[in-house]
Amino acid sequence: MINSTTQGRVWKYGDGINTDVIFPGKYTYTITDPTQMARYALEDLDPTFASQVQPGDVIVAGRNWGNGSSREQAVTCLTQAGVGAVIAVSFARIWYRNAINNGLLALTCPQAVAILNHGDTVEIDLSANLIKSKRGNFSFPSLAPSVQAIIAKGGLIPYLKNQLAKGE
Repeated sequence: MINSTTQGRVWKYGDGINTDVIFPGKYTYTITDPTQMARYALEDLDPTFASQVQPGDVIVAGRNWGNGSSREQAVTCLTQAGVGAVIAVSFARIWYRNAINNGLLALTCPQAVAILNHGDTVEIDLSANLIKSKRGNFSFPSLAPSVQAIIAKGGLIPYLKNQLAKGE
């Protein structure tokens, strides 16, 4: 069980935001340094995002967030920018798995998406499966224990290194 909270400002976007919008495809083969990727996060959708996002901020999005290609840059740019979580109505399967593998919290909560607005402040209480805001509290489904363990370690590779170090 993850016993922590994440708090940040909401950046709200709509349905069908694909991987080429999250990390512009034109940079796919020219920018390979993960720290540099953060500069281009959501560049074509919201030119202010990369320069104004703060550590712990939360993206709130509609249906099918992250559809498109399987490029990890669409997760890496967000983690490097400091995004604490993405809350969506639904996720593209490959993007969701990439998020887990990279330790980025991805939560499905249509009720929160419907109510939260850009600029709101939210707190995500993982131990209570609750998103808290001045607009209300919203519950989300529990994460599988394996997903919780991977996210708690910061991603799949740190999780596996930890398991190997423990001899498991």
